[in-house]
Amino acid sequence: MKKKILIVEDEVSLRGALEMKLAMEGFDILQASDGKMGLEIALAEKPDLILLDLILPKMDGITVLKELRANEAGKEIPVIILTNLNSSEMIEKAISEGSTDYLIKVDWKIDEVVEKVKGKLKD
Repeated sequence: MKKKILIVEDEVSLRGALEMKLAMEGFDILQASDGKMGLEIALAEKPDLILLDLILPKMDGITVLKELRANEAGKEIPVIILTNLNSSEMIEKAISEGSTDYLIKVDWKIDEVVEKVKGKLKD
């Protein structure tokens, strides 16, 4: 059975690029362009992994993470944060709220994200 990945990202071009690359690797992709929609999809669909931006319309990524972890359905889903925020404070906050990994957008290529996703889903 294909693994499901939810991409919660408001930047259309980045979301599309991630979707295309991950779909080519054989994953089923779910998408959300804001935090509120991302949380709803996550709880309804229970994806195998979530790629989550922090700066989002309607609900920020940290709030999405908190709400996800507070819900039985979302407690165990691995979450990789993708963000432009490079502050150690935000990184610590995301990790304390239960994110499994944290990638700064300017520091990675899409292939690296794919490898990280594959690695997390093997655990």
